[in-house]
Amino acid sequence: MSRAEELWEKLVNAALQRDRVGGVAGAQQGSIVNYVPSSLANNRDIDAILRAADEIQDEDPNIARILCEHGYSLAQNLDPNSEGRGVLQFKTGLMSVIKQKLAKREVGTIDRSQDILRLQEFYKLYRKNNNVDKLKEDEKQLRESGVFTDELERKTVKRKRVFATLKVLGSVLEQLAKEIPEELKHVIDSDAAMSEDTIAYNIIPLDAPVTTNATTAFPEVQAAVAALKYFPGLPKLPADFPIPATRNADMLDFLHYIFGFQKDSVSNQREHIVLLLANEQSRLNIPGETEPKLDDAAVHKVFLKSLENYIKWCDYLCIQPAWSNLEAISGEKKLLFLSLYFLIWGEAANIRFLPECLCYIFHHMVREMDEILRQQVARPAESCMPAESHGSDDGVSFLDHVIAPLYGVVSAEAFNNDNGRAPHSAWRNYDDFNEYFWSLHSFELGWPWRTSSSFFQKPIPRKKYELKTGRAKHRGKTSFVEHRTFLHLYHSFHRLWIFLAMMFQALAIIAFNKDDLTSSKTLREILSLGPTFVVMKFTESVLDVIMMYGAYSTTRRLAVSRICLRFVWFAAASVFISFLYVQALKEPNIESGIFKLYVIVIAIYGGVQFFFSILMRFPTCHNIANKCDRWPVIKFFKWMRQERHYVGRGMYERTSDFIWYLLFWLVVLSAKFSFAYFLQIEPLVGPTRIIVKQNNIPYSWHDFVSKKNYNALTVASLWAPVVAIYLLDIHIFYTIASAFLGFLLGARDRLGEIRSLEAIHKLFEEFPGAFMKALHVPLTNRTSNPPHQAMDKNKVDAAHFAPFWNQIIKSLREEDYVTDFEMELLLMPKNSGKLQLVQWPLFLLSSKILLAKEIAAESNSQEEILERIERDDYMKYAVEEVYYTLKLVLTETLEAEGRMWVERIYEDIQASLKERNIHHDFQLNKLSLVITRVTALLGILKENETEEHAKGAIKALQDLYDVMRLDILTFNMRGHYETWNMLTQAWNEGRLFTKLKWPKDPELKALVKRLYSLFTIKDSAAHVPRNLEARRRLQFFTNSLFMDVPPPKSVRKMLSFSVFTPYYSEVVLYSMAELTKRNEDGISILFYLQKIYPDEWKNFLARIGRDENALEGDLDNERDILELRFWASYRGQTLARTVRGMMYYRKALMLQSYLERKAGRDEESALSGNDATDAEGFELSPEARAQADLKFTYVVTCQIYGRQKEDQKPEAVDIALLMQRNEALRIAYIDVVDTPKEGKSHTEYYSKLVKADISGKDKEIYSIKLPGDPKLGEGKPENQNHAIVFTRGNAIQTIDMNQDNYFEEALKMRNLLEEFDRDHGIRPPTILGVREHVFTGSVSSLASFMSNQETSFVTLGQRVLAKPLKIRMHYGHPDVFDRVFHITRGGISKASRVINISEDIFAGFNTTLRQGNVTHHEYIQVGKGRDVGLNQIALFEGKVAGGNGEQVLSRDVYRLGQLLDFFRMMSFYFTTVGFYFCTMLTVLTVYIFLYGRAYLALSGVGATIRERAILLDDTALSAALNAQFLLQIGVFTAVPMVLGFILEQGFLQAIVSFITMQFQLCTVFFTFSLGTRTHYFGRTILHGGARYQATGRGFVVKHIKFSENYRLYSRSHFVKAMEVILLLVVYLAYGNDEAGAVSYILLTVSSWFLAVSWLFAPYLFNPAGFEWQKVVEDFKEWTNWLFYRGGIGVKGAESWEAWWEEELSHIRTLSGRIMETILSLRFFIFQYGIVYKLELQGSDTSFAVYGWSWVAFAMSIVLFKVFTFSQKISVNFQLLLRFIQGLSLLVALAGIIVAVVLTDLSVVDIFACVLAFIPTGWGILSIACAWKPVIKRIGMWKSVRSLARLYDALMGMLIFLPVALCAWFPFVSTFQTRMMFNQAFSRGLEISLILAGDNPNSGL
Repeated sequence: MSRAEELWEKLVNAALQRDRVGGVAGAQQGSIVNYVPSSLANNRDIDAILRAADEIQDEDPNIARILCEHGYSLAQNLDPNSEGRGVLQFKTGLMSVIKQKLAKREVGTIDRSQDILRLQEFYKLYRKNNNVDKLKEDEKQLRESGVFTDELERKTVKRKRVFATLKVLGSVLEQLAKEIPEELKHVIDSDAAMSEDTIAYNIIPLDAPVTTNATTAFPEVQAAVAALKYFPGLPKLPADFPIPATRNADMLDFLHYIFGFQKDSVSNQREHIVLLLANEQSRLNIPGETEPKLDDAAVHKVFLKSLENYIKWCDYLCIQPAWSNLEAISGEKKLLFLSLYFLIWGEAANIRFLPECLCYIFHHMVREMDEILRQQVARPAESCMPAESHGSDDGVSFLDHVIAPLYGVVSAEAFNNDNGRAPHSAWRNYDDFNEYFWSLHSFELGWPWRTSSSFFQKPIPRKKYELKTGRAKHRGKTSFVEHRTFLHLYHSFHRLWIFLAMMFQALAIIAFNKDDLTSSKTLREILSLGPTFVVMKFTESVLDVIMMYGAYSTTRRLAVSRICLRFVWFAAASVFISFLYVQALKEPNIESGIFKLYVIVIAIYGGVQFFFSILMRFPTCHNIANKCDRWPVIKFFKWMRQERHYVGRGMYERTSDFIWYLLFWLVVLSAKFSFAYFLQIEPLVGPTRIIVKQNNIPYSWHDFVSKKNYNALTVASLWAPVVAIYLLDIHIFYTIASAFLGFLLGARDRLGEIRSLEAIHKLFEEFPGAFMKALHVPLTNRTSNPPHQAMDKNKVDAAHFAPFWNQIIKSLREEDYVTDFEMELLLMPKNSGKLQLVQWPLFLLSSKILLAKEIAAESNSQEEILERIERDDYMKYAVEEVYYTLKLVLTETLEAEGRMWVERIYEDIQASLKERNIHHDFQLNKLSLVITRVTALLGILKENETEEHAKGAIKALQDLYDVMRLDILTFNMRGHYETWNMLTQAWNEGRLFTKLKWPKDPELKALVKRLYSLFTIKDSAAHVPRNLEARRRLQFFTNSLFMDVPPPKSVRKMLSFSVFTPYYSEVVLYSMAELTKRNEDGISILFYLQKIYPDEWKNFLARIGRDENALEGDLDNERDILELRFWASYRGQTLARTVRGMMYYRKALMLQSYLERKAGRDEESALSGNDATDAEGFELSPEARAQADLKFTYVVTCQIYGRQKEDQKPEAVDIALLMQRNEALRIAYIDVVDTPKEGKSHTEYYSKLVKADISGKDKEIYSIKLPGDPKLGEGKPENQNHAIVFTRGNAIQTIDMNQDNYFEEALKMRNLLEEFDRDHGIRPPTILGVREHVFTGSVSSLASFMSNQETSFVTLGQRVLAKPLKIRMHYGHPDVFDRVFHITRGGISKASRVINISEDIFAGFNTTLRQGNVTHHEYIQVGKGRDVGLNQIALFEGKVAGGNGEQVLSRDVYRLGQLLDFFRMMSFYFTTVGFYFCTMLTVLTVYIFLYGRAYLALSGVGATIRERAILLDDTALSAALNAQFLLQIGVFTAVPMVLGFILEQGFLQAIVSFITMQFQLCTVFFTFSLGTRTHYFGRTILHGGARYQATGRGFVVKHIKFSENYRLYSRSHFVKAMEVILLLVVYLAYGNDEAGAVSYILLTVSSWFLAVSWLFAPYLFNPAGFEWQKVVEDFKEWTNWLFYRGGIGVKGAESWEAWWEEELSHIRTLSGRIMETILSLRFFIFQYGIVYKLELQGSDTSFAVYGWSWVAFAMSIVLFKVFTFSQKISVNFQLLLRFIQGLSLLVALAGIIVAVVLTDLSVVDIFACVLAFIPTGWGILSIACAWKPVIKRIGMWKSVRSLARLYDALMGMLIFLPVALCAWFPFVSTFQTRMMFNQAFSRGLEISLILAGDNPNSGL
């Protein structure tokens, strides 16, 4: 037997053996059922048959064999030649199963003619064995009883499983047998009708016959289903059109027939529409008694919301919508239109990214449908039929004839982008296609499509190495071209740059004329702002013309003419204004006519602009202006002033909001310009004037440019850093202002009020009331019912709060954050019993009774006792509770005289208290005797009743009686003589306590246990819970109860929502192999987790019933191992963690719904708080489940799940396991099916949705065919787009697969959804921003920096962005989208290749441009994982910075920059692309400053000026610049972070946290990040190359090798740091003669800090980075990598050569090569400056000196070439080569020595030459790399590569030596470990153990 057959044998054995673990291990890992190839078109049937065979294998192998054979024959019929992918293997496997079954039979041949009879008999037998009729009855009775237990759950599952098997047996019988006995047929039909679960459905079984599914019982669902029924206006469908017998035809069937939609797509949209309508209906207050009928208001609202974009589109294009009068349309017609729109959307695939294209399709299809309705004959629509069909029904398909032509051209363009490497201008992206439909030209496409149109013209595929595409090869872009240039920043935000330039000009004029501000000269200079303005506007219009290149042929003529008109207008205005100004300057006085004319022109233009800007801030004026569009003049001026696109219209805010953000920006700008004037511009005025006047300055080099130009370069070197800082410091002031404002807003919102356990303890009694107010639906009849008035409101609140609080605590226990004992202390009693006071959790009352006893014994009076006890509220509550509970327990337990005794004692105590002489009547100092006796009694009573226990209880009671009689009571008994007499008599006769009523009632038993705990818990529970995460969660939850939360609606009336998670191939669930696999340091993931979370590990072991010292190896059974895998996975960034978190939403809704239904059903019990708050069994209630399913859907879109199943990847098994554990989880994926067509393999793509069926295997719900490969753009948005059709509800929350959620936060979701109906400005919210908690912050110091940075942005930053700035975008997950708004406007992300690499933020841009509104809410939070290692962080930041570089080029940013008002535009700029531009400018400022210093030093100007003692202020100014740079780094990170800390942790804790971060070198980290962002942002704009970086989300505690760090940071940080150091050395050597060390240090400390941070941060933050052994290994590995020659297929990680080639791959375009060349020219300045400083040349400044330096450089290059000559030569030549190399070295050394002896050349000169030649060599190298193709052609590439290797080797050594030196001292490594893992140390963890690993050899 071949190996393949053997493997299949194993697989099949696994498939047909029942898994006995009870579903623990998930879907059977090898089950053949899971691998029925998708290319078998009918695979659902085969799948079901094999499952049934699997099910009955043990019962009757013969029947299993018949089923397998039938499955085989079906597969054979479907694909006789086994051409489909995986079909041959499947058939082989199935055949071997059948052979196996035959081999097992003892008898010989099989009589297959008896198979049908056998099947019939087995059918009856199976029914009998499983008591089918009784099953139905039992379940019905249990369901009606209303008690939800596990038994009901088991019975339901059993029934579903039995009926599923019966249905398969019945269908196989029907297919095999020609005729079936009538009686049996009737039974089969009746059973089939019961098997609702065998008809695949998602949430509502709309096609099931009779159903026990509770969703269909809701009146709103029934009303929605009824509303879609066939109405009289629809023509009759043909008789042969298939409609399930279980339901009547509806309007979707009609649309299905005429347009040829896919069956599953129609089913999907049917449920989607029913749910939308049902949810809208449930929100209307319709009384439940009425007959279910859909309200017109519900229909109208859903209709308007869904078709709002279509209506706006028609309005924009001035065309009549598909209806003439909206009011006149009937409800049925609205539903028909709605259904048609959603059917189009549901099958549009990638075309969903083109929302206006969908409007176009809908517009024409409605007209087509109207025509069919008018004719009253149902016939297929022409647009969905092939042209040659001549009216026959064959081939009617919406997908093939409407979507496929569009998909064809979109995919052709997408495949032409060379995997994102082609320039954006060379191909049409999604936006280009969509914007074509923004003009009436789109109607030229006709209907059906006119595919000959140029729109459908496909580009000619590019050749692989083609540099440029010709114009004729592709159709141009639409209305915008994404050219790759920095000029986009000016083009998009020209208003900001014009404003800054004019303000700088004005401030400089004022500074230079400050002594004479009122003179005419000053006025004239101020008026020069006019020409500045028009020239800058002209520049913008020139950019308009340039940037549209590539789209002129296809853009609307109107838009082109606007560009040309603006160009002409601003050109004319520039010439005219400049001419006027020049003429005015010539006039001697300001009274002249020309001057006045100039002033009048400027005043009129400026006044009109200003007036209209102010006026347009008022919504009323906007509306008036829109109404005036009829007037051509106004329309013309508006059109000239602003582009008019379909998006971006009406982007104004409410006047009050405008005033708020105006005030904010006035504060920022005032601070910025004050700083600029007083500290930057004014101090430079004096020095500038003096420098300009200086002449005959001697230059120490050959001077070209500085003669007779007022020393312009010197002035420039002085002013350049000031200008750079002037441009970027606005961001600093914005950061500070927004941080302070965010702090104040957070304080106003009551954030951080509960920030400690003490606060929870102190405020706990306020929680129930706050909970009822914030998170509970208002109780009905709260005031009207008299018994209720008497009842304590606090008791009712506590009773309603308790089930929720207890569920939160239980979820903390399930997650292993608290121990069993802590859970017991934290749980709150139900508060629903006879006790009339509130019972608080034990953690508040523990040890209070014992303290109260001490107080009673010590105090001298009743007043003192009361006063001391009442000081502590919880002590008072504990005493009261014990007092009343003890009475209740004793009176309930004792009978006759015993009860009398208790009542007598209590009455005496009451009387004594009343008379205030408790001290005299009772011996309180002996209370401890009573307590010990009562404790003993309670200890017995809490156990079950036995004879022994009964005796013990009587003995304990007698002891108690004795103590009370003899030790406690001191008063005279005469008052109640008779009673005491009776008691004494009973005591003497020995019958006083003989009759006991043992507490059996659960409530009484709970009271006994609680009393016992109150007496016995001696320790204070002040530190419960001890786990920091549990504390944080409880603090946040309880704090949020006091925040401004919208009041919730009941679950039935709340908005419905979906959660949506894209997943590719990340970790789903750690396997045991992954958990126990050790890295090179001997550390496994499990070992690491056990050390990082020791308390949680112990809690886990306790939960699974193991000893706390158990090892993972001791876990032997499968269930424990699975639990361990989940435990570890819930602490990583895994899909399992995300799914668990998101499923809490369903759990929360089930609990809320269950309690609401209970309260509604039994109002009296609700009022008394009795039973209505008992949440027992809520997860089993069918109604609660159904209600939760109607309101919540969770779809995980696992793009390649189909492929993972076929390849039998462990991820597929784990995903199946998650589905099995979470019944409401749905998995969507793309299934790739290879089917043979005309002898060729044809690939088809399907979008599928599956759930777990009753056997825990995948059940396919929908399978929708796609027009082709859905991945045309970026992977993640395409993955979201294909699956978004399976989501449901009004809202959708986007969640990444590294997120988490918490049960207590899930309770607040319905409150959050109510924000959609709250007032948040002029427009309703379309995205609700949600706060994130970064849960990876405790891993290491790096993780905590990242976490703190992220937290300050997602809290402080976004708080201010949302309000008052009104410019918050969507920054990734977990925001909640208005689902219908977004799916009708292009989806929840954009997907064009590369340009939309940061896909999430484009959803925010799109929303804002389409008049949405983004808000931010902080009373709810979602967990989020972040990268934890430096390399992961750098990759992530690089990805984000690259994404921002692409955003700069995008049309969305351009439109927002153009169309937002000025202040919102500034807010937008500084929080998106401006942030990265300012970051880059920060780094450039250092360069500008240092190159300026280098110029002054090398040219000799600096020395001259110092000699002439002019620039005394210069040092002070430079120091200010320098401080500015430090401020820049510090402020970005410090201010928002510190304020965030203060707000949420308190002042002292914040200061401690901040100082700790400084000791952990956070400034080094943030400076390093500055370099990362700068490099990737700049490189992306210059060359492109942004791509999605998979950063890896594991636990990073391993050591990163030196070479890996070198590869990652060499070009982004090391090279740049070396350049800075070079500049600093040059400045030190030549520019700092007499100024002294102090001024040098002052001037350059921050630059040195920057350089050192960039060079050594990767090694500082590398675990075990300074361990000698590791350093030695790293060096070996690095040298191997450096000298290993690359080759074909060798990766960059293996060889320096391969890595170097990869590093150059981003330079592809001509413009990129030219830019690189220009930038590289700066390296030649060093040689030019230094050679004139050599002692050798004295004072000679002739150009020849420079020429001779090049000769010396050439000689050194020749020498280098000699030493690196290729070794691949014959042996004979080796000796000669060695001789030549030795001789060359000797000659060179001799030459240098002779030169030093005989000439003026000094040793210092030699070092200076090295300093000069290093940058020159690097400059030549950089230029050679930029022109790689040319250099290769001339055969110089190998030499260039040798030189590059030398530079990398030198740079590596320079970095390596200090690292090695530090590693020599052991304490450095210890310090570094402490610094990196401080949090862990402070939690008392053994990080050294983790770093050393549990590897026995790690000590060697």
